[in-house]
This record gives sequence, structure tokens and C-alpha cells, in this order.
Amino acid sequence: MDALPAQPLVSGDQLGQLLRSTRKRLKLNQAAIGTRLNLSQNRVSYLELHPDELSIKQLLTWCSALGLELKLGARGAPAAKPRTTEW
Repeated sequence: MDALPAQPLVSGDQLGQLLRSTRKRLKLNQAAIGTRLNLSQNRVSYLELHPDELSIKQLLTWCSALGLELKLGARGAPAAKPRTTEW
């Protein structure tokens, strides 16, 4: 499956949409992702609609379950170049 391009998120609504669309792209229903997150289907539904109520721990776990990576940076800053190791 193709990797999603990085996208800036500046609102809770955008986060909820990203979590929902990624779950659907992976062909997971709310019950399936809930099992991975130890949450009920109802709670997954609620948090997709109210992502501002996610704890940092829940968000990181959710990202991991969907194969997403959370990166933080200054708004408008250019993306960091991947690190290379020289031997």
C-alpha cells in the first residue's frame, strides 16, 4: 500500500479526518481498530468525531496501530531532511 505524504494538521477536525480516512484505507472498521487500541467501537467512533479529547498516549497508540508517524515542528518550517549516518 502506498505511503501517505506528510500533511500538516492545524485542527482537531483534520486529525479526526486523518485517523478515520487512514483506518478506512486500511480496510479496518471501528471495532477492529478498537480491538487494537483496547477501546470499544463506540469510543472509537466518539474519538474520531472528537479527537481533541484524545490523550497523547492514545494518539501515539492510535498512530502506531495505523502505521502513522507523528512529527512536530514549527508551523511553516521546511521538512527536516532524513538523517544519514556516516561510518
